[in-house]
Amino acid sequence: MNSSIEPPSLRASLIGLPSHISDASYLYLLIIILLLLLSAFASGSESAYFSLKPKDNAAIKENPSARAKLILKLLAKPQELLATILIFNNFVNVGIVILSSFVLNDIFPPQDGFSPLRFVVEVIGITLIILLFGEVIPKIFANRNALSVSFLAAYPLRFISKMPPVSWLKHVLVWGTNFIQKLNNKGATIDQNELEQAVALTKAEAGSDEEQRILEGIVRFGRTEASEIMTPRVEVEDIDAADSFHDVLEKIIEVGYSRIPVFEQSPDNIIGILYIKDLLHHLDQEATFNWQQVLRKPYFVPENKKINDLLQEFRNMKMHMAVVVDEYGGASGIVTLEDILEEIVGDITDEFDDTEIQYTKQAENIFVFEGRTSLNDLLKIIGEKHEEHIEAARGEAETLGGLIIEVGGRILKNNEYILLGPLKLIVESSDKKRVKSVKVQIHENE
Repeated sequence: MNSSIEPPSLRASLIGLPSHISDASYLYLLIIILLLLLSAFASGSESAYFSLKPKDNAAIKENPSARAKLILKLLAKPQELLATILIFNNFVNVGIVILSSFVLNDIFPPQDGFSPLRFVVEVIGITLIILLFGEVIPKIFANRNALSVSFLAAYPLRFISKMPPVSWLKHVLVWGTNFIQKLNNKGATIDQNELEQAVALTKAEAGSDEEQRILEGIVRFGRTEASEIMTPRVEVEDIDAADSFHDVLEKIIEVGYSRIPVFEQSPDNIIGILYIKDLLHHLDQEATFNWQQVLRKPYFVPENKKINDLLQEFRNMKMHMAVVVDEYGGASGIVTLEDILEEIVGDITDEFDDTEIQYTKQAENIFVFEGRTSLNDLLKIIGEKHEEHIEAARGEAETLGGLIIEVGGRILKNNEYILLGPLKLIVESSDKKRVKSVKVQIHENE
């Protein structure tokens, strides 16, 4: 007596599925598995291409292979690349849902009525499978192996991008995206706080402390005023318009600057800027030579001038120096193109610069600074973590001595002090005009 078993029943029993599942459902299951792999490929490609780090991009550019050139070509049009991946991925996921529905019709026949188990499997189970195997796992893997996945996906993505209907729909999607962006960009502004938060998030990815410092300098750039970076008038090397030509030459040799402000009667009254190169053709002139004729017109800016605007004006006017004036029109100091650039890239030194901040360290957390030390330089020595205490009290002050006068309301005498959080600022030396030196004590336990 021969007994026979129907192939579908055997297959169903082997994998634990109902015996009435048709051959078509097994084919659908196989296609679903293939589609899950394609969904994983699309999700992984998206994560890989859009998480490439600068060092990865550099490695791709240095690679002479055709695959590397194709990757650069894909990255050159990021909107089209993203549209291709998203359209393909959605087609694949929709296919998984449709085919899963056919398979479930065999497992839970419609004539059985509403099946809670089918609802759970169809809505929750299939969604979890797509999310887990088609999205989460591939993206985690691709993010950790972005460069390798980018090379593996290059040729398949090029094929998909040329395959209808993806090749048609991607252009429609890119056009629609650009149209919406143009509508949203009207009057759009970047919030300063959001920009600062974005830079803070890059600390983990920054290649070095120098790169991070430059990023932070760019963020601060738009809110920094000319008065914050200028050289104060009392420290400016200038020339009296009444000086003789030989006196001027001696002064030039002594200070070593290429541009020097010239005043008349009082340093408050700047009448011009002497460019040293303008005197090169007149070095053989007598002491009576009218050197004032080569002066260039000074450019005046208010103390609250934003340095990003000043930089643009310097570029347009092809100038390198401006005279900062107060509300009464008197000269407060000068600001140069170098001062502005140093706010981003750090100190730019030459053979005439004193590269060291003048201070004395008497003990751990005890320093002595000159009163004219800028607050920015002070923070470089005592630590940026104390910035919040200084910023809360500085008002219009730009120097350590100015900060003490701002908080104290007067020029403090010797041994008088102010407290700013954990900072104790003690006046070491002062006169009727200014604070000359200050001892800074840091009490870390406060």
